[in-house]
Amino acid sequence: MCRTGIHFDKPLLCLCEVIKSWQYRDMDSFLSQASIYLAAAVIAVPVATRLGLGSVLGYLAAGILIGPVLGLVGSETAELQHFAEFGVVMMLFLIGLELEPRALWAMRHHLIGLGGLQVIASTGLLAVAAVALGHSWQVGLAVGLALSLSSTAIVLQTLSEKGLTGTGGGRASFSVLLTQDIAVIPILALLPLLATEGASMIASDGSIQRAPDLHEAGHATLSLVEGLPGWAVTLMTLGAISSVILAGVYLTGPVFRFIHASNLREMYTALALLIVVGISFLMTLVGLSPALGAFLAGVVLANSEFRHELESDLEPFKGLLLGLFFITVGAGINYRLFLAEPGDVIGLALLVIVAKGTVLYFVGRAFGLRGRNHWLFTLGLAQAGEFGFVLLAFSTQLNVVPADLSEKLLLVIALSMLITPLLFILYEILSKRMQDQKVEHDPDEIDEEGTVIIAGIGRFGQIVHRLVNASGFKTVLLDSDMKAVQLMRRFGNKSFLGDPTRPELLKAAGIAKAKVLVVALDDKENATKLVSYVSRTYPEVHIVARAYDRNHVFELYKAGADDIVREMFDSSLRAGRYVLENIGLSDYEAARAEQTFYDHDRYTVRELANHWIPGTPASENPAYIKRAKELEKDLETALQALSEDQVKKSA
Repeated sequence: MCRTGIHFDKPLLCLCEVIKSWQYRDMDSFLSQASIYLAAAVIAVPVATRLGLGSVLGYLAAGILIGPVLGLVGSETAELQHFAEFGVVMMLFLIGLELEPRALWAMRHHLIGLGGLQVIASTGLLAVAAVALGHSWQVGLAVGLALSLSSTAIVLQTLSEKGLTGTGGGRASFSVLLTQDIAVIPILALLPLLATEGASMIASDGSIQRAPDLHEAGHATLSLVEGLPGWAVTLMTLGAISSVILAGVYLTGPVFRFIHASNLREMYTALALLIVVGISFLMTLVGLSPALGAFLAGVVLANSEFRHELESDLEPFKGLLLGLFFITVGAGINYRLFLAEPGDVIGLALLVIVAKGTVLYFVGRAFGLRGRNHWLFTLGLAQAGEFGFVLLAFSTQLNVVPADLSEKLLLVIALSMLITPLLFILYEILSKRMQDQKVEHDPDEIDEEGTVIIAGIGRFGQIVHRLVNASGFKTVLLDSDMKAVQLMRRFGNKSFLGDPTRPELLKAAGIAKAKVLVVALDDKENATKLVSYVSRTYPEVHIVARAYDRNHVFELYKAGADDIVREMFDSSLRAGRYVLENIGLSDYEAARAEQTFYDHDRYTVRELANHWIPGTPASENPAYIKRAKELEKDLETALQALSEDQVKKSA
């Protein structure tokens, strides 16, 4: 049955089950159940968000309220859960849309090293703990594999909600989660080999033959690889993946243009759903995870001109399905087992979190994570995940894990997922304490608005302010550093204390009416975050941003900055001009050489931005290096031609 959890990788089949079950229900009953789920979400989620707990904890609390506490929902919760898990598939598709293939290739070291080491180390530690508690090594290994995987849905949703996706810890967490999703495939292949009662065997042709009772335990499902020899399964799998890639490259464009000609907005939504659902169904036919297939399709379509259209169409469905999934997790908790053995359940949940947290701490440290990023990585992935439900249910069917142990571990997984938002709150507390040990001050009330808002009033921001203000234009000065604000006030310049990245502070400063925003923050990540927010929310505001180096230029450019100034670039050019003037060139010749270099560098930055890969050093990017060498030769040619022209004029 679907409610066993075995069909997580077949959400469409679960949807069919849900629909069939509804055919025999009274419509009034269906409407009442729907009202209960929606009302619980509408009440609990806003309250949790206002308390700073996040929407995930709100959904979980709503599920607990209508399930174990009030008993308003029944057996349909398990079936709905597996349908709602399709939200994870959509989420991975949308994440794939944000990753270009070359960016994914750049992550290969993190995927193999960081993610692979986490899965292996966590599995080993949890397996040893299970064996120490008196279980066989087969049971221990199966339990370790199931509990080593973290919750993709909760972690990615929380990272996105808190704006932590782009941080070092957020990117590392995503790499591990992606590796875990991929690892589900070999884990599902390994579990039958751990069966102790002949539940499966390897045939002479290399195929895996399951016992008849296992076929009867689940539903008869469509499969293109059932009973095929190993080489044929491989070919079918590669064929399915190739078809997804080829369709994404060559078919989506013409199909979208055909839909566009119909002038029916709803057809865009239908096509977006068809892409995700169809790819998921194809993946299930060849025994692969639909989440993995959807992610692959998203990566293939990342460069598509219709990427933003797909994002806008699927985002509402993803949010609703994920919310429903979290509610069903909370509603499905076996409170009777918890009340019977609360100490065991809580103790095991804490054991899982501590064990995985320990592994994550040392793995993160080995890969260079430090400070806030390190703690985000450690605490964010310490829980067990939704794939654990699948693997435990499958292990129970295969007679690898005893049914009573499986039921207890399912509760442990759910409890660890419930604790996850609290771990993120712990991270925020630790993060605040790590912020340079600065004394926290309450932000000022901003009572002025200006044409120009300057965020950051260090050396760079001060000069910009002096020039603009002296030219007769009003500026609003913002900075989170009390010393910088006090310094400006001593010289008669009114400035305001507060974090310029906070939307409410920008709104109070009059960002909606401002013409120009100058981003002069010392923190590169905060500067990029501010540029991204303003460019999306207030596209009419012209953004002038200070960049630390060329890589930061690329980040700001991608974020939406209109004009970007490198800290040392103009001063270095002036110094170079002085050198030329004092080794034989006239003032005019040196000035022309300076201008030629300036124009060429601006062109170079735009060219190299097309080859820049986030997170990859320029020295490890062959395409970037090749193009940089070509552009450098062009610069030498231009300056030589300029010199020859000056010689001809003087002759």
